[in-house]
Amino acid sequence: MVTREELRRDGEAMRERLFGSVDDGAPAVMRTLLSEGAYGAVWSRPGLAIEDRMIAALAALGSIRAPASTRRHVAAALDLGLSAESIVEVFIQVGIYAGFAMTEEAVATANTVFVERGIDPPPDPVRDDALEVLSQRGKDLMSKLHGTRATRGYASPENKITGRFYPLAIQYGYGEIWFRPGLDLRQRALLAVASFAALKLEGQVAKFGQSALNVGLDQTELLEAVIQTAPISGFAPVLNALAALSAVLEPDGS
Repeated sequence: MVTREELRRDGEAMRERLFGSVDDGAPAVMRTLLSEGAYGAVWSRPGLAIEDRMIAALAALGSIRAPASTRRHVAAALDLGLSAESIVEVFIQVGIYAGFAMTEEAVATANTVFVERGIDPPPDPVRDDALEVLSQRGKDLMSKLHGTRATRGYASPENKITGRFYPLAIQYGYGEIWFRPGLDLRQRALLAVASFAALKLEGQVAKFGQSALNVGLDQTELLEAVIQTAPISGFAPVLNALAALSAVLEPDGS
């Protein structure tokens, strides 16, 4: 069994890998706790590549308001090899779930890091597909992701109440944002689950968790993407999200 000393050692090594010798903003009174519980017990876990862990962390940060931590993680993401375009795309997609006001703040914070690094902000691609194209593309993607679940609950075409808004979500969520360059479908599914966990939206965690398995994540990676949000948005939301997943996933022995 791993010891606290080992967690602390691994956590300090991970902390240095992510942030170097630069102060990561942790209060001195919490440094040991964070080294063990965040960087040692969470960031250093097996089962998910560190680049994917960073995407999950950025998705969680983009779902809450934490500019200082977002700034540090954007810098660390660049050091890990993530492109400025990919980082911005994480925050843009999170806007579907947490609101575009959160996207604006997160992208503004990221841009300060890009400027410091001499990196040009990624260009915004021209997107002028007709709304009919977005609708069909969105419906096709929903079917690929969710299968028969794509037309249940609030997504049901027969629901006249949610139908007042849901077509817009299909067009601009599934049909536009999920098709933007910078992230592949697997990464977008991963960050969606992480954002929902951070936002305490267990129903969406369960729905998109099943769907993430359809586009390249395995069950271990899915669960680790949820766990990765714990240092940012809390341990209790992670437990609730994992409970929601446990109700819909068949254990695979992982």
